[in-house]
Amino acid sequence: MAVTLAQARRVGYTCLKALLRFAFMVANNLVAIPSYVLYLIVLQPLRVLDSKSFWYIEGVLFKWLLAMVASWGWWAGYTVVEWGDDVKAVSEDEAMVLVNHQATGDVCTLMMCLQDKGTVVRQMMWLMDHIFKYTNFGIVSLIHGDFFIRQGRAHRDQQLVLLKEHLEKYYRSRNRKWIVLFPEGGFLRKRRETSQAFAKKNNLPFLKHVTLPRFGATQVILKTLVAPQENGTPAGGDAVIKESKSKGLQWVIDTTIAYPKGEPIDIQTWILGYRQPTVTHVHYRIFPVKDVPAEPEALTHWLYQRFIEKEDLLTHFYETGAFPPLQGQTKAISREMTLSNLWLVGIQSLAFLSGGMWYCIFQYFYHCLF
Repeated sequence: MAVTLAQARRVGYTCLKALLRFAFMVANNLVAIPSYVLYLIVLQPLRVLDSKSFWYIEGVLFKWLLAMVASWGWWAGYTVVEWGDDVKAVSEDEAMVLVNHQATGDVCTLMMCLQDKGTVVRQMMWLMDHIFKYTNFGIVSLIHGDFFIRQGRAHRDQQLVLLKEHLEKYYRSRNRKWIVLFPEGGFLRKRRETSQAFAKKNNLPFLKHVTLPRFGATQVILKTLVAPQENGTPAGGDAVIKESKSKGLQWVIDTTIAYPKGEPIDIQTWILGYRQPTVTHVHYRIFPVKDVPAEPEALTHWLYQRFIEKEDLLTHFYETGAFPPLQGQTKAISREMTLSNLWLVGIQSLAFLSGGMWYCIFQYFYHCLF
């Protein structure tokens, strides 16, 4: 089949745009991530004198870094429409966010749609696969205090112990509010067949758009972060008295990400922007943590029910192009999530100015020393 001149031009333009976007992303990373690290090195005395202020500043820098990632998709036309409960209402409370997982772009989508949720982004903790530690953004997540979890049956028990220790050490001491995890334990395309086989063996529903979740990390988070008076844990000890000032985990936000035609966006697409502008749809349901059972069997059943509901939500979305209305509503209401281009340009400009500043500082000391 012959390629027309118009088609050749379109392909050439797409390739050129992808190359330029990739070059910008590399430059962005080369100035923004080292600047984040260097700012925090310089601020180490503040960490000793006033830890709360140090982690406040770190959170602001962290939010700006995530905004830069969001800008790559935003400027490529990868936008978000939100459905269901309005999570802004609980943005100042502690919450656990449960998300279905389809591709690497899910994380980028969350980085974008949570930008306008008040202090959430700078005060959130992520649970992510340990392989992420070795990416360009790994050093940032490591400093921020995110938890890298190693998948696989052989590591499961040890990882849950490490997660509990990590939460006890870092969650409240760094004033974290939201914790984000993907309970399926992997991408849909990788886990679907195994999940369906497990469901058939255990007489559980057959799911196509999600997989059956694992409950281990969720249980550890609930046991560690829910205030004693809410989960029945007896009070006692100075550490418990200190933490009792916090209301503890108050909400579980069940988050469902849907892509048109079930075609998820991966990180390569997010960076290169070769896909046509796409609207990703994100649905929220908020549950009071007091309604979430603590016992393993009951919690497993509760989690299964959430993902069965996700299956129904996604089936409805793929059939109609919209999520169904919430209980008590006659019509589903969507909200277009927006970002300020001026703000994004300001953040990017600050990153490049910071990179230039650090370069000049290093040049100055280099010439002084040599």
